Amino acid sequence: MLRAGIVGLPNVGKSTLFNALTATRGAESANYPFSTTGVNVGVVNVPDSRLPPLAKIAKTNKIVYATVEFVDIAGLARGASRGEGLGNQFLHHVRETEVIIHVVRCFEDDNVVHVEETIDPHRDIETLNLELVLADLATVEKRRERTTKAVKTGDKAAKEEIEILDKLQAAFDDGKPARLAGLTEDEKAKAYHLFLLTMKPMIYVANVAESDLAGAETEYIRQVREHAESEGADYVVISAQLEADLIDLEPEEGRQYLESLGVTETGLGKLIRSAYHTLGLISYFTAGEKEARAWTVRKGAKAPEAASVIHSDLERGFIRAEVTAYDDLIAAGSQAAAKEKGKMRLEGKEYVVSDGDVMLFRFNV
Repeated sequence: MLRAGIVGLPNVGKSTLFNALTATRGAESANYPFSTTGVNVGVVNVPDSRLPPLAKIAKTNKIVYATVEFVDIAGLARGASRGEGLGNQFLHHVRETEVIIHVVRCFEDDNVVHVEETIDPHRDIETLNLELVLADLATVEKRRERTTKAVKTGDKAAKEEIEILDKLQAAFDDGKPARLAGLTEDEKAKAYHLFLLTMKPMIYVANVAESDLAGAETEYIRQVREHAESEGADYVVISAQLEADLIDLEPEEGRQYLESLGVTETGLGKLIRSAYHTLGLISYFTAGEKEARAWTVRKGAKAPEAASVIHSDLERGFIRAEVTAYDDLIAAGSQAAAKEKGKMRLEGKEYVVSDGDVMLFRFNV
């Protein structure tokens, strides 16, 4: 399951966003720094409008969505890389995530204190990113001491690792994250054992006032957008408080309220899809009388790998996959009709799964 960590400075709206994502009031949200002192964890369905029509065709009432695990991590302050505040705890929890969602405060509210006293998205982004860079720099320097000794013995692998460490240190010295150090895919794989925080993909969330969701881009949003674009990262504009308030409304009431604001979609769906996009994930479906279900695989996965997501036996004994594109199945109206029209294909081990494929695996173990 995809694990996404929600991070940011204290009082930027992390816990409010977490509560909205998980449709709960489980994470404490308070007007003082470090209201979250540990982590709150919640599993969230990935919105997918394709599943209900698929369930109807399969004549099942059970729908199982793909899921994402969100982790609300304690707020970070200056000096976290040196263990100040909740620094060590914060950095440990970040290491356990696959993607980092960096919430940046982009709203004015005299009733909610800011740890730096003023609203400045660019400064806040730099503060958190610098702490992550400094933590990674300490990791690289420690690793360098051991690797340098191995180089002196003529260890070829150690020499290659020193070259990677040099690239990383050069990036850190410039204040850049590891993901922007210019490493090749092979070098990234060799650096994986370092578990660098700044190697993880980052999604920036501009947490705005409700009134800023529609209309012209504010100066605060512009700062977040420009920083995200400079890294080639995704960014999403969300009003965490609005999203949390929608929990208490019926779905139709929520939709009407969003329309009154000039907003057609909640920010939460955009954020979850952004996490999928950032990590290069797609969904394929299985559908039968028992259930209609979405499964998550990496983009480029072949059929046996997709089968393994369901059960390892399916990969081990894979024979072939019966594949129908979602749009073809919906147009046909049934799996039997899709087969009659030649829309169902038999695919082998080299078939690369496409987003929206409806699949049935044949196997023998």
